[in-house]
Amino acid sequence: MAQKSGPPAIIFIVIFLILAAGGYWFFTRQQSSISGNVSSEAQAPNAPPPATPPSAPIPGSGNAPTGFSAPSSVPAGTVVDIDGSTSMVTINQNLKRGFEAKFPGTQVSTTANGSDRGLQALIAGNSDIAAISRPLTAEEAGRGLAAVAIASDRIAIVVGLNNPFTASLTPDQVRGIFQGEITDWSAVGGPPGTIRVINRPPVSGTHQAFKEIVLNGGNFGSTPNITTMERDATTPLLRELDRNGVGYATYAQVANQQTVRSVPINGLTPQAENYPFQRILYYVYQNPPNDVVKAFLGYATSPEGQQAMLASD
Repeated sequence: MAQKSGPPAIIFIVIFLILAAGGYWFFTRQQSSISGNVSSEAQAPNAPPPATPPSAPIPGSGNAPTGFSAPSSVPAGTVVDIDGSTSMVTINQNLKRGFEAKFPGTQVSTTANGSDRGLQALIAGNSDIAAISRPLTAEEAGRGLAAVAIASDRIAIVVGLNNPFTASLTPDQVRGIFQGEITDWSAVGGPPGTIRVINRPPVSGTHQAFKEIVLNGGNFGSTPNITTMERDATTPLLRELDRNGVGYATYAQVANQQTVRSVPINGLTPQAENYPFQRILYYVYQNPPNDVVKAFLGYATSPEGQQAMLASD
């Protein structure tokens, strides 16, 4: 019986090649698709980073804008009236000198009747800016007042450079010393010897700030080892320290002194961000600010103004 002849071998070869080519095409297409997806994910632009959260608002700052622009010019004849905290007398005077020098023909008038009276003058329209040493209350902010932080007031506890006491003090120990409860250096880790406390007179803004910040609103002691200066001046106070005295000053007044050193509090010097004896000082204005306020606060908060604020007397 004759056998049927099958299809020529060439047909099988062609079919094989077609199938092989189809498989290769399918495989490479899938790989290309996968690779393309991975590549596009890797190269896709990142989602925009979250916006930097705004700085925490100053307590009681009302609707204060976040900042003021430094003025390039201020019209001659511009007058800025500032009233407020005695703790800001030096800051006010330094900014006054800097502002008037930078903008000839302007005048800055400063008065120190206290924070509360400064706010009253501002509300009454008798001043442009109130200098205050505390945050605004909710009631004050509700009356259209706004505040901008202008400086950090740090109270340094100072001793003479040759004082043998080299340890750190705690806030409670500082209060004990200045309230007359601790009168010997040995009680705070130093060698035996009477602690001579050199105090500023009550008219001093720094004296009042010390009572508020360090003594928690309490009063200075009246023990025999506490001497109160007749005049509020930093240089004579520092000279009185000698080997066994202790006093206090705004840190800016003693930072560059060569005859005294600051005593660390809880191991922290006044330069430390979390130094305990500090508070924020503010300039307050009626919101929205007028051109006079914008010009002065723009200068005060500029790098140039901040440098002028720290000028030595």
